[in-house]
Amino acid sequence: MQPESDHDLPVLAHSVLDLIGKTPMLELHRLKSELQLEGRLLVKCDLSNPGLSKKDRVALWMVHEARRLGQLQPGQTVVEMTSGNTGTGLALVCAALGHPFVAVMSCGNTPERAAHMRALGAEVVLVDQLENSISGQVTGNDLKLVEAEADRITTERNAFRAGQFSNVANVMAHEQTTGPEMWEQSSGEMDVFVDCIGTAGTFTGVSRYLKSRKPAIRCYVVEPQAASVLKCVDQNLRNTPEGHKIQGAGYARADEKLPLFDRTLADGFISVTDEDSIKFARMLARLEGIMGGFSTGAHLAAAVELLRTTERGKTIGFVICDSGLKYLSTDLY
Repeated sequence: MQPESDHDLPVLAHSVLDLIGKTPMLELHRLKSELQLEGRLLVKCDLSNPGLSKKDRVALWMVHEARRLGQLQPGQTVVEMTSGNTGTGLALVCAALGHPFVAVMSCGNTPERAAHMRALGAEVVLVDQLENSISGQVTGNDLKLVEAEADRITTERNAFRAGQFSNVANVMAHEQTTGPEMWEQSSGEMDVFVDCIGTAGTFTGVSRYLKSRKPAIRCYVVEPQAASVLKCVDQNLRNTPEGHKIQGAGYARADEKLPLFDRTLADGFISVTDEDSIKFARMLARLEGIMGGFSTGAHLAAAVELLRTTERGKTIGFVICDSGLKYLSTDLY
């Protein structure tokens, strides 16, 4: 394949904000061949965003909407609880628009994420995990401590709380950018979309758009096996959530605590183990040169399971949520 000619290059950007979105989409040919799969795997490479994750989109939309609605004043501080990716996105967006930013994060998340946010000018407040918690496995109870600290700082500094778990701009970002991009780049040929639930903004936004264009498309919720709350609620099963390694997902929140999750869009629920998340993330890096994080491995594991069972021969799409560079201190790679 020849390199692109000069006239194919993107236009000159005037702000880092211009670099958010419009990420490439890749078909996984080598991995499909290695696993002898029937069907297609299409991945949306949102690790190509300037903050190395899909959350740059959410950060931009939350800040822009808050400014448009008068909820965020010029120069006002922004505060958010984060596992690192939304915080990184907010750090770069706030820096570009002149807002101080405070990220509140559990000590259980990787130090790479905290370092990344600080490098972008954020103030990072780390909250200790509960006694006997495992570093790298942030639970719903750990998250409650982070939320309480974020609330305290917001009040203390008269700040704007981004509130990614309830802010509808989170869904809007994916419904109006990620979903349309995936539809156009796949030429409307996707049969299935899978997504690992964190705030549920990606799942709801992308699924809503795709189903508006192709009502027959099937959208599956992916969760860590150790915290399959939504699956258990759907199937009337009991669940005792445990820690897991898929940072930014499966915080053991039942859907009544996930106001952005639209259950009517879910056609099924898939649980993925930590071991499979790691296995498939490594396979993606080795065979396709795409080094994603734990949730990306979970997406691929779920997609492969579907291609081997109920969705054999279909075209499945998912998002590469973030870069594996954010997990170098873990056992992911």
